[in-house]
Amino acid sequence: MKRDTRLIHKGRAHGPDGLVNPAIKRASTVLAPSSQELYAPTGGRRHYGRGGVSPNAELREAVCDLYEADHCALTSSGLSALILAIRTAVSGPGQALITDSAYGPVRKFCDEELPRLGVKPVYYDPRIGAEIAGLINSETRMILLESPGSLTFEVQDVPAIAQAAQTAGVPTVIDDTWSAGLLMNPLALGVDYAAQSLTKYVGGHADLLMGSVAARGEAAKELAARERLYGTHASPDDAFLALRGLRTLALRLERSAQTSLDLARRLRDHPKVARILHPALDDHADHALFRRDFSGSSGCFAFILNGVDAKGGEAVVDALELFGIGFSWGGYESLALPCDRQIVRTAMPWQAEGALIRLSAGLEDVEDLWDDLARALG
Repeated sequence: MKRDTRLIHKGRAHGPDGLVNPAIKRASTVLAPSSQELYAPTGGRRHYGRGGVSPNAELREAVCDLYEADHCALTSSGLSALILAIRTAVSGPGQALITDSAYGPVRKFCDEELPRLGVKPVYYDPRIGAEIAGLINSETRMILLESPGSLTFEVQDVPAIAQAAQTAGVPTVIDDTWSAGLLMNPLALGVDYAAQSLTKYVGGHADLLMGSVAARGEAAKELAARERLYGTHASPDDAFLALRGLRTLALRLERSAQTSLDLARRLRDHPKVARILHPALDDHADHALFRRDFSGSSGCFAFILNGVDAKGGEAVVDALELFGIGFSWGGYESLALPCDRQIVRTAMPWQAEGALIRLSAGLEDVEDLWDDLARALG
């Protein structure tokens, strides 16, 4: 089956009742038929609700199919998914190489928690590519990627970094939220653990919090073991909503991408805009990598105002009416975020002509969204 068909049919166990969606089952205790069965090797998953019952099992199956993975762990948020992936990959003490464009809360975790494990976070230029081999040494325990960066949209050379890591025997983790597992498959490019916030594009309706981590082979076995060890759990109600969102993921991503590209091109011609940060535009610095590794675009991008400081950028965002002001993205509603307060760089200084504003294109009419942007910029 083609990808879009699999999105509709995977994770749908048709039962005798004929329901097209799995039933929501809420349970902490799951009774075993015997003591022998209770203590069987799979007992921890089958006979306690933390392991997940329907529809968690169906969602795992569907995400595994998306990544062609051997195991999918579900967590209560995107941040917890990335933390689970990092903790699975890291075996300290030593150092961890972290992309300088990493999602802010993940960066905070790396700065505050990794040192408690004896692991020093070392930040690298997201555009380093194969030259990351020069940073890898006998103390390197993990490499964290995010492509594109969720604020500044650098596209990383994922295969080159993954190859350098594999040569050195270092596990890799990627934040794959922007592609939603649909536009790029990091596992096929050599990454060990692909995490994403299902809250965003998979959920798609701004009504759930959930994350996932997918892996293959030995990495999948290690992921499953850590998932059980740390007691991660996802609500069956949220799993149901994530499955519902997964069915329309391809259509929503296509619409959001079209809208984002339309808005980006119009903003590019606006006199108050200095630069557009959208990997799908041919003038983006990493467009060639984007064309090579991604099958399409999502709807999240950013632009830089021309000579307008951070306070002025926030005034532009405050003047918007259709675009909501919020940290999330990937839902049906369009959002705007002034980003300058969030940007932290240590490997490479952030240099821009003015304030940075991130947009997430929702499903509204593009002309209405453009009128809102043009009025706010004016």
